[in-house]
Amino acid sequence: MPDAILGISAFYHDSAAVLLADGKIIAAAQEERFTRKKHDPSFPAHAVAYVMEESGLRIEDLSAVAFYDKPILKFERLLETYHGFAPRGLRSFLMAIPVWIKEKLLMRKLLKDELAKLGPGDPPLLFPEHHLSHAASAFYPSPFQEAAILTVDGVGEWATSTIGFGRGKELSILRELHFPHSLGLLYSAFTYYTGFKVNSGEYKLMGLAPYGNPEAARVKKWRQIILDDLVDLREDGSILLNMDYFNYATGLTMCCEDRWTELFGVPPRRKETLITQEYMDMALAIQQVTEEIVLRLADTAKKLTGADYLVMAGGVALNCVANGKLLRRGTFKDIWIQPAAGDAGGALGAALAARHIWQNQERLVSNPGHDQMQGAYLGPEFRAGEILRVARRYQAPHRYYPDYGELIKEVAALLAHEQVVGWFQGRMEYGPRALGNRSILGDARQAEMQKKLNLKIKYREGFRPFAPSVLIEDMGEYFELDRESPYMLLVAPVQAKRQNPLPPGYDDLPLFDRLYFLRSDIPAITHVDYSARIQSVHKETNPRYWQLIEEFKKQTGYGVIVNTSFNVRGEPIVCTPEDAYRCFMRTEMDYLVMGDYLFEKKSQPAWREDKDWRDDYELD
Repeated sequence: MPDAILGISAFYHDSAAVLLADGKIIAAAQEERFTRKKHDPSFPAHAVAYVMEESGLRIEDLSAVAFYDKPILKFERLLETYHGFAPRGLRSFLMAIPVWIKEKLLMRKLLKDELAKLGPGDPPLLFPEHHLSHAASAFYPSPFQEAAILTVDGVGEWATSTIGFGRGKELSILRELHFPHSLGLLYSAFTYYTGFKVNSGEYKLMGLAPYGNPEAARVKKWRQIILDDLVDLREDGSILLNMDYFNYATGLTMCCEDRWTELFGVPPRRKETLITQEYMDMALAIQQVTEEIVLRLADTAKKLTGADYLVMAGGVALNCVANGKLLRRGTFKDIWIQPAAGDAGGALGAALAARHIWQNQERLVSNPGHDQMQGAYLGPEFRAGEILRVARRYQAPHRYYPDYGELIKEVAALLAHEQVVGWFQGRMEYGPRALGNRSILGDARQAEMQKKLNLKIKYREGFRPFAPSVLIEDMGEYFELDRESPYMLLVAPVQAKRQNPLPPGYDDLPLFDRLYFLRSDIPAITHVDYSARIQSVHKETNPRYWQLIEEFKKQTGYGVIVNTSFNVRGEPIVCTPEDAYRCFMRTEMDYLVMGDYLFEKKSQPAWREDKDWRDDYELD
């Protein structure tokens, strides 16, 4: 019987479950993928059931169950915060404390009760601290035997940022920054003020920042206002926030809107209203400040540890623009970011902390340069029979390809003819990014592809950029990045030889005129600042996806395609064949591939007028 540990994160956002067996990650998934509730915070009953089933184990077989934070410490922070800010925060206090007294203070009983629903057994319950879970998720699966560790998020129990050091199975936290002083919450306050949803819209703010004009006097002025009035930034990267301007400690909003309006001269943007240049410039100003703080924290981690390598986790580690700049700065030889860097990854970190700290077990030995995440393909997969059941249920026209080589020839040709393809293969990804198993694909060469994907398929804001999936062998041909980026967590410039010069007055053009300017020969994935959030595709971790892009290269000469997550705005990434088919039919996607089956909506593609495809379909 393997030594098995179940890791759980829950009750804030992005609940998840992970199962380790003898230190190897067997399965991992977020609860939202099963319940279809985005960022579902509830106990991950479906995710736990999945990872247990995938492992073939029962609750009674577990050596331990590890929860990703310490509820008692978090409750202590809440009480001390309300006391420190009293009489402010009474309404928030009356809303929060009863829930804690009724439920969260009884976390041990709650977890036992939920696990009992899945079967008999009474494994030990462990509660590593929140940022220790993040640190463990970053270091233990990384390819490094020794590394500095940086975790940055909103808040755990007390900590909001930590610097640590890992060597072998040993992990220590060297420095902590405590609530309410938080880079994650500062960034979330600007997310809120620019009209996006906190804890889910931060990546929108990051994507909006390049539309700000870096040469504008307003950007420079607002950056200085942030540093003078909102944030006291120290040389070591630690910060003190001026809490006179923030409301998140005890209130129901992130910031004091009247004070911010007076400070910046613009009111908070209301959701779904027009995004004007002021908010683009504000996004750029806070992105610049965030990058400066991250760089200083990394410098301090280097000074404290002397390590050649850095690993990162926490929600701020998903800021791939900052990550790219940190890598190019060269403070460390290399960096590695946990692909499930947010709270979902806390489940993995909690399990790993139990394995290596509580049990004192050695780490698994990685192949040199390879991590333990298995490409983040750790979720459920579905057999051909389950795909066929969906086809029968919806009487969906589909075509079976017994030869995968023929399938990818067809799909590559579809992509080359401006068709958008839903791509559903193998095990679902763990973490917020679709990495080629639950993806929507398009041709990066097509000037209209970004507009089509945003407005007709994803139903989201038109300014949002898309990421490229590129063959690792061709990385340097397209991007100024000299190493792998398998988890889409690094931003780098498109190669200068592929860039088109900007016209005079470009920065003064309206948003969408700038957005749809043909900036390179791969315009669908080239952001307005000539950058791209890159996924390198490796034959070893995802051979089917690699083969598809390789075939596309044979047909077009380009080893790069557009990859966006298989979902629409407001919904989680699809999990099951039924999720995928329903999403396909509700959008203007042209084709859907699930396993070895190709589904379509049209009876005949316009670019193949010589043949009626329906003659070839196997209808079930």
